[in-house]
Amino acid sequence: MKRKISVWLCIIIFVITCVSCGNYEVTEMPMKKEEENIVQAGKKVGVLMPTREVERWEDDAENIRKALEIEGYEVIVEFAENNPYTQITQMEDMLKKGVECMVVVVVDSEIQRETLEKIWKKNIDIIAYDRLIMNTEAVSYYATFDNQSIGVAMGTYIKEHGKLDEVRMKDEHKTIEFFMGDANDNNAFVIYQGIMEVLGEYLEDGTLICKSMETEFADISTRDWSRVFAKKEAARILESYCEDDSLDIACCANDTIAYGIIDALNECGYTQENWPLVTGQDAEIEAVKNIINGKQSMTLYKDTRVLADKCATMVKAVLEGTIPEINNEDEYNNGNFKVKSYLCTPIVVDKDNYREILIDSGYYGEEELK
Repeated sequence: MKRKISVWLCIIIFVITCVSCGNYEVTEMPMKKEEENIVQAGKKVGVLMPTREVERWEDDAENIRKALEIEGYEVIVEFAENNPYTQITQMEDMLKKGVECMVVVVVDSEIQRETLEKIWKKNIDIIAYDRLIMNTEAVSYYATFDNQSIGVAMGTYIKEHGKLDEVRMKDEHKTIEFFMGDANDNNAFVIYQGIMEVLGEYLEDGTLICKSMETEFADISTRDWSRVFAKKEAARILESYCEDDSLDIACCANDTIAYGIIDALNECGYTQENWPLVTGQDAEIEAVKNIINGKQSMTLYKDTRVLADKCATMVKAVLEGTIPEINNEDEYNNGNFKVKSYLCTPIVVDKDNYREILIDSGYYGEEELK
């Protein structure tokens, strides 16, 4: 009897030893995609956009939401209507709701810094979307379009289509005014730098003349990238022009600002005969319609579907504890450190190629542009 008990004890001890040493393997069936999504469904992601006033932010929010929901995440979207204090409240509410990652188009980095850092200290990743969050460590990654190249593309379009080298050869000049983005948005300054990289030499030698003499970024920034403020500034500046010396080029940092300038030009009596070259950015529907009817010369097309997808892969990576895809580690210093970034490339769109770029790609339908 004792011998039988000893045998059983040996067997039990052997099994326990195997399990504890890892020699006893348990095989698990791999998860199906649907089961993975159920696991992810407990994770919440906050998406904070600045305003609905600019068409593209609604598109971006929807594209990000769709991309994340496909992966099984619960997504909370909020718009701050360009009020940093509203965005602070929204961020705090998301914190209470248990979000584990925030995608933020920040309204004002300085005003929101304390809140951002409070969230950051709770180990919640913050991904800056399109606008770099400045002067804080509270940012994990940055997803954006290459804003330097946006400025360079805009300046190059003005150089080529304004035939500035020919104007210089003839010892003539063209007039230009600048309407840049919000001073609180680092992107606006980077775009400005890109523009001046191309046009600076023509301003210096008199090929381009700015009658307002406002060419420094601080003097030409447009609060909230607002159509209303842009129109007001354009109306003031256009008073210094006359029929014999009308404005030749309106360098506008985005489509919304361009709308304000177009409104002011219409009210000042500009016609097809003296209509200036007008730039823009974002390829909004109204902007493309303006390009078709000759009111706007060009825009920069930024496929927000691509950017939203890249951002969604960043979110998934940080929540899964992996490293997201990065293609720039050196250019975007937020005043505190160089933020690892993914940059998408914009495309110039004008009357010659809008159909190929925007309609043939399925970004817009034919009926939307009528």
